[in-house]
Formats: sequence, C-alpha cells, structure tokens
Amino acid sequence: MPLISFQDVSIAFGQHDLLKEVNWNIERGQRVCVIGRNGAGKSTMLKIVEGEHLPDSGVVRKEASLKIGYLQQDLPDRMDVTVESVISEGVHEVVSALAEYNEISISADPDMDKLTELQNIIEAQDGWDVDNRIKQILQRLELNAEDSMGDLSGGWRRRVLLGKALVQSPDVLLLDEPTNHLDIEMVNWLEEFLKSFKGAVLFISHDRAFVDAVATDLLEIDRGKFLTFKGKYEQFVEYKEKCLADEEMQWAHFDKKLADEEVWIRQGIKARRTRNEGRVRALESLRNQRSQRLTRQGSVNFDVQNGQSSGKVVFESKNASVGFDGQTIVKDFSCLVRRGDKIGFIGPNGIGKTTLIKMLLGQLEPTSGSVKTGTTLQVGYFDQQRMALDMSKTVQDFVSEGSDFIDINGRRRHIISYLEDFLFSPERCRQPVSVLSGGEANRLVLAKLFSRPVNLLVMDEPTNDLDMDTLELLETLLLNFDGTLLLVSHDRTFLDNVVTDVWAFEGEGAVNHYVGGFNDWKRQGGVWPNVFNKKTNAPKQSSGLKVEPVTTSNEKIVTTKPKKKLSYQVQREFDELPDKMAGLESQIAELTKQTCQPDFYAQSADLSASVLAQLTQAQEALDASLERWVEIEELMS
Repeated sequence: MPLISFQDVSIAFGQHDLLKEVNWNIERGQRVCVIGRNGAGKSTMLKIVEGEHLPDSGVVRKEASLKIGYLQQDLPDRMDVTVESVISEGVHEVVSALAEYNEISISADPDMDKLTELQNIIEAQDGWDVDNRIKQILQRLELNAEDSMGDLSGGWRRRVLLGKALVQSPDVLLLDEPTNHLDIEMVNWLEEFLKSFKGAVLFISHDRAFVDAVATDLLEIDRGKFLTFKGKYEQFVEYKEKCLADEEMQWAHFDKKLADEEVWIRQGIKARRTRNEGRVRALESLRNQRSQRLTRQGSVNFDVQNGQSSGKVVFESKNASVGFDGQTIVKDFSCLVRRGDKIGFIGPNGIGKTTLIKMLLGQLEPTSGSVKTGTTLQVGYFDQQRMALDMSKTVQDFVSEGSDFIDINGRRRHIISYLEDFLFSPERCRQPVSVLSGGEANRLVLAKLFSRPVNLLVMDEPTNDLDMDTLELLETLLLNFDGTLLLVSHDRTFLDNVVTDVWAFEGEGAVNHYVGGFNDWKRQGGVWPNVFNKKTNAPKQSSGLKVEPVTTSNEKIVTTKPKKKLSYQVQREFDELPDKMAGLESQIAELTKQTCQPDFYAQSADLSASVLAQLTQAQEALDASLERWVEIEELMS
C-alpha cells in the first residue's frame, strides 16, 4: 500500500506550471531520487509531500498517522545552540508536552483535564520514551550532545540535521541535496545509512555516484510531468534520449498535420463554401494543442575565455611545509605542475586543501621549503561559498560592471545575450542577485568567471546545486580547457571524468600524488585519513581564497570504558554477525541487479514476484542483524 500518492496534482507559480496533473506514489522500502533541471519543481514537490505547500488542484493522499522527516538544504543560521537541542526540535511538540505534564502533575492541585489532553498528545507520538530516542540518535550518528553547532563543520552540522529528522521515527525521509557540504567519507557513510533505513526515502541529488549507490527509482520532473525509471542514471539517460526522439517524431507528425489543415482552411471560395464544419473544429483543437505544447528549456551554453598561454611550468615546490599554531597542515610537499595539468584535491573538510592552493599561488608563505609560481598566470577562482557575489547588484551589472556590452573571446556581445547562454532570461537579468536560487547563483558565478580571460582555473566545489545536464556540460568544458585546472570536489564522478591527477591529503600533513581520478586513487591504494574534523575554530575570512578551518589540539579526550564480558553464546553470535551481514549485502546487491534489468518485468509474473520476495526477505534479515549488532554492542558498553 502506498505511503503517499499524488492524484492529478497540479501547482503553478504565476504562469509557470511546475506540476501539471501528475500521478505518482511511493511505498515503504523505495528510495526515490528526484531529478530535473534547476527550477523544474523538485524542491516544490518535496514541500508538497511535507505539507508546507498545498497543490492548486488534485489530491495528495497519505497513510494514516504517517510521520515525515525533512532534511532541509540550507544549514541552520543559529550557532549558539547545542547538538541535543537541535535534535530535540524534531519532537518539540512532545518534549513541550512532557515538560508541561511533569510540571502540572507535581502541583498541589493538578488540572486533570489538562493532564488528559497532554497525555493524549504524548501517547499519540510515542512520547514517553522520547529521551531514550534522542540518546539513541546521538549514539547512532556518533554525535556529542553538548557540542555547540558553532564548533562543527558543515558536514557534521548536516549530520545533526539528519538526527533532527530521524528522531521522530519517520516513515518517509525527505532529503534536499543531502551531499552538499559533505566530504567523500561522510557521503559514503550517508549512503550506507540510507540503504539501511527501513522507511521510504525521497531525495534530490545531482551527485551521480551517490544517486547510483542509493536510489532504487528515479523520478524526473520535466515540463510539469513525471517520468519514472528503475535503474542506474546512465541507463536512464539512454532511455530519456529515446523518449525525446519519440517525442520529436510525434511533434513532427503533428506539425505536418497542422500545416496541411492550415493550407486547407485557406483554400478558395469554393472550398470554404463546402468545407466540413467538423474538420474546422478539429483544426481549432489542433491549434489549441500546439499553443499548449511545452518545449524543453535550452541547455547552458558557456565557454572559457582562454587567456594567453602561461609558462610551461605553472608551479614548482620543493619540500614545502605550512602550518598554524604549531600544527603542520602540509608537510614536505614537492610537485611540478605543467601547463594543461588538471589536478583534483581529495581529503576531508578542513584538512587544508585551500591552504595548499594559497601557498601555491603565493598568497601564503611556506614555513619551510620553497614554492615557485610560473609566469603570466591569469587566475580564475570559483568560490563554493559564493563570497564574491554582490547581493546589491542586478544579475547583469554583477557580470558586466554596469556596461551593456562585454568582450568574449574577442567578440563584442550584449550582456543579456551573454547571460542567456547561462539560462538567464532578460527579465531575470534585471533582477537583484539576492533573489537567485542556489543553482542560479552558481551559474552566475560561472558566468562572471568565464567572462574574463584565464589560463589557470581554481574551482572549489563547483558542482553544488548544478543540475546534471549543466554538470555534464561543465565537464566537457573543463576537459577542452587549454589551461591548468586545480579542482577541489567531493563529487566522485566529476573527478573521474575531469582530472588527470589527484593530490590526496592522507593525514599528518602528507599530500600524495596519484595518476588518474578518484577511482584510480582507490585502486592504487589511496588511504582516507582516519579522522573526523568536527571542530572549525579557524577565523572566518571575508572573501577570496580562504584558509580552511584547522582542527586544534583542544579536542575533548574520550576515555574508553572497559567492555563487559559476554556469554560464550552471545560472543559467538556477535563474532559471526559481520560475515552474515556481508553475505546478506552481497545477496541484496545481486537481487537488486536482477530487478534493474530492462527485461525483468517482461518475464513471467511468478518469477518476478519470487525475486522481489527474496529481496524483501534478505533486506529484513539484514535489518534484523543490524539491530542485533547494536543490541549486543549496548550490552558490552
């Protein structure tokens, strides 16, 4: 039975239809990734599911007593609160009811009617054990209740927000761009967590590796309609291309029929005198259908202005080191970067990737060793925080500095024509930067960046908020770029498709060089440092290249309690659980692979049902094993 279903749901903003009479449902165990162009209506759909937006027409049906957890895209502004207080906000109603219930119950003359009312609220949300649920979430997500949000990195703050969504034990989990601000290790952790989640997951993501790892289904929003698909993203792209080709053929046939009818209606007096009124009405219907046809939004069309060639050697360092407050960030780093190299930076947030870039560019002196910068460098810098954006300017003035024209590769272009390549309409060009969405803001930064000649691109997380079509175009652009690229990214597919070399930060100041992309780094034995950089005590920078936060040495010392001894039988069960879970995961992976085959549902219904039943049974067994693992670990603590 569906947990949520859409029945002829429509919603529009102004004259723009985001959803138009769509039908869809989600069931327990499904993990559905919502994809589509920026502005297609993905976040609006999540807000309809969550209840923040109501559709203009149609019905959204939800299972009785359905609980929905929502992980928002933006990080919280308040930094002066504890982790526990943020997670408690997920069950604020029941926490408040419990506090009021306890206060009234110990009074000299308790209001019994009020106590009954509060008791009903608490029991309706299983609230008597809410304190235990909060503690379990803290333990499950490896969070410290007393930590301040201001002391956590972006990735750890996102984990806290996930705890806020999970503490109410949701049946459906909504995630809007969950991998933003997360490094690769934390993305891997989130993948495994979501795959073990028992309810349904509905999420928006443009991280193709994450989508392939997590999603059981894809749901594309295109021109107000839904297109569903089971399988990997690359398979969907092939399927979508076929759908678009079929659509073009249908439109061509339709347009020919319309043109023939238009010729007929314009024939001479004799033809008009004897014309068939039914055919006239049919022509009017064709014209109406043509006027309502929605064409696909054009693709982004941008290019880098290649500056004059830099020197053959762009950077050269010999045993260079840099650090702060007695802590070494980069140690004995040597490199030779030549013109045309495309280098990806891999490592946890806060480990020093941007610090190394500053040292190479000469903005930060090494504490030992030497760094030489090449000649005639023209640097273009993409800042993931978009600190360069001037919110007081209009879109066109931000790029052109108030001029109506701009020189692009030696050709004079009107600024609005140039911005249309980045999918900004003339009306949008005249609006202030402050009204832009995340995806639009990223496209605007790219428009500004590519309006100047460059031969060295430094890009810090350029993929956040960009839709998949734009990502693929950006990949092509960077591959064809003649200059040098320094790319900081946690998008594994983007790294694999763009860079020729990887510099991996592998702990204790070591930065090691590997040929190839992210998966090449893994195959060559690359090691992710065994640290979680929670603290971010480095001062904030106002603009430009920023020193990444440095983990200070005043971390809390955690003392490990001696573990309790288990009985022989329980200890044996505990020792066997890892192999059992690994076997179940392999079985689930194999069965899932079968269900993703294009002809899976073409076979007999009995065979399909048998495989699906085996998949459900294996998933339930894995969930039970994971719960048992947690139970035994609690016995040992």
